Amino acid sequence: MMEKLLTLNGESFKHLIESGANHLTNRYQEIDALNVFPVPDGDTGTNMNLTFTAGVSDALKVNSLNISEVAKSLSKGLLMGARGNSGVILSQIFRGFFQGVEGYETIDAKQMAAAFNKGTEIAYKAVMRPVEGTILTVLREGADLSAKRLAKLKNPTILDYMNILIEEADKSLVNTPNLLPVLKDVGVVDSGGAGLLVIFEGMRSALLGQPIALLATTTSSGHVQANLENEEFGYCTEFIVRLSPETLVDFSELALRESLSNLGDSIVVVQDDDIVKVHIHTLTPGDAMNLAQRHGEFVKIKIENMQEQHAALLDDHASHAHAAPGGSEVKRVPYAIVAVAAGDGLAQAFKDLRVDAIISGGQTMNPSTEDFVAVIEKLNAEHVIVLPNNSNIILAAQQAESIIEDIVVHVLPTKTIPQGLSACLYFSPEVSIDENLEAMNEAISRVHSGSITYAIKDTVINGTEIKANDYMAIKDKDILLSTPQRIDAVKHLLENMVNESSEIITLIVGEGVDDTERDEVMSFIQSQLSIEVELIEGGQPVYSYLIGVE
Repeated sequence: MMEKLLTLNGESFKHLIESGANHLTNRYQEIDALNVFPVPDGDTGTNMNLTFTAGVSDALKVNSLNISEVAKSLSKGLLMGARGNSGVILSQIFRGFFQGVEGYETIDAKQMAAAFNKGTEIAYKAVMRPVEGTILTVLREGADLSAKRLAKLKNPTILDYMNILIEEADKSLVNTPNLLPVLKDVGVVDSGGAGLLVIFEGMRSALLGQPIALLATTTSSGHVQANLENEEFGYCTEFIVRLSPETLVDFSELALRESLSNLGDSIVVVQDDDIVKVHIHTLTPGDAMNLAQRHGEFVKIKIENMQEQHAALLDDHASHAHAAPGGSEVKRVPYAIVAVAAGDGLAQAFKDLRVDAIISGGQTMNPSTEDFVAVIEKLNAEHVIVLPNNSNIILAAQQAESIIEDIVVHVLPTKTIPQGLSACLYFSPEVSIDENLEAMNEAISRVHSGSITYAIKDTVINGTEIKANDYMAIKDKDILLSTPQRIDAVKHLLENMVNESSEIITLIVGEGVDDTERDEVMSFIQSQLSIEVELIEGGQPVYSYLIGVE
C-alpha cells in the first residue's frame, strides 16, 4: 500500500504527479474563477493546468525507477510548457524540487520536505519583486512549517509528509486575504496558491490508493490539452455567429463556453449585441461549429492547422540552421524584434514597425516558454528584442531568455500593447543595442495604458460596483467606471487619461466595434479632447478598445 511508503522512487512519484495533474485538470476552472478582477482573462488555473500537464506528460514517458531522472524530465517539461506568471512559478517550484532530489534513486519523507524547501528558494529567485499573499507564500509557509513538524517524527511515511504539507499550505492559503487587501475586498483566496494546493491534494490521493481520474465532463478537455501541447496540436478555430432573434433572448456566453470546454482549450466567447465571437483550440472544429450554429448563422470562419504551423516552423528553423549554398554559414543580422499580439490588425501594425516575428497571444491566450524559444531560435539575429506586451507573459519570455544560449535575448518589460508599439517607434537599426534598449525603455515609461472590456461577474472593487456584462473603463490597473453602455465607458476613460501634457492618443479598436461607434469615438476625441490620434484597427479579441496616451 502506498500509504505505508517510507521512500519514493521514480515509478511511485509518477503516480503522484499524474494524480495531481488530473486533479488540477478537473478543477482548473474553479481556480480561474478566483480571479480578483472581473475581466474575461482570469486564466491562472488554465495556465497552471497547461503547464503541469506538459511537464507530467514528459515525466510519464521516462522508463526509470530513479526519482532523479523522472523529476528532471518533469522539470524540463514544466520549464518549456510554462504559461503565465503562475505557470512559470510552478515550473520553478519543481525545478527546485529536482535540484533537491538530483542524484537520488529514492527519497524519504524528510528528503522530500527538503526538496520542496529547495523549490521555495528557486521560485522566489525567479520573481524580481515577490509579493506575499500569493502562491509563493503558500509554498514557503507550507514547506517550511511542514519540514519543521516532520523533523520531530520518527520514520515518517511519505503520506505523513503530504498530510502535514497540505494542512500547513491550506492554513497559509486561507490567510492570503490578510496579506493582500485586494483579495479580502473581493472575498477570494489567492488563485495560484489554490492551484498548488489542488496538485498537492491530488498527489496525496494517490498515496491513499485513490488516485484522481479525469472526470467524465473534463476527460475530453484534459486529453485534448495534453495532445495540443505535446502531440496533435489540433486546429486554431475562430468564427463569428450572428444570433437569430429567437436565440438572442436566452443566449448565454457561459453556457456556450462550458459546452465548448469539452472540445478543447484556449476558449474565448465574446458577445456584442447579436454578434458572438468564438476562439478555441480543438481537435474537432466541426463539433465546435455545430454547437455554435444552433444559436445562429456564421458571419466568418477561420480554421488553422496548428500541427502544420508547428511543422513549418521547425522546417524553417532547420533551414536557418544549415549552411548557405557553397558551404558558407548564413550571416546573422544584427537585430530582430519579436512581439506578442492577438488580432490580424495588431500583428500588421507591429510588422509595419519593423517587428520580425509575431507570437499569437495575449489576454486569455498566454504563450508558453517553448513558443518563445521556437520563434527566437529561428531568427538569424545576434540580438533579439522581445516585447511580451502583457504583465502575465513577461516571466515566460524571461524564462526563454535564460534557456537560449547562442543568441543574446533582451526582454523589455512591456505590460501593454500600447507600450510595445511605442517601444518599436524608438528602435533604430543604425545604433547600438544599448542605445536602442535605453530609448525603447524610456518610451515605455512615457505611455499610459487603458482598456475597455466587459465584466464576467458582479463584484465591488475599490468602491466601484460592477455588474456582470457591464463595460469597464480600466486605466492601467484601476477600474474607473462600470456601465452598460460601452460608448460611455470609452469616453470616460479617454477623459481621465488625457491631460494638458498629453500629446497623442493611440486608439486600437477590437472585435465587435462597428464603424458607427468607432467614428463616434474618433469624433469625440477630435472635438472634445483636441489631441492628435492614431487609429489602429487591431481586431483583438476580449478588449473592445486598447488605448495608449503619451
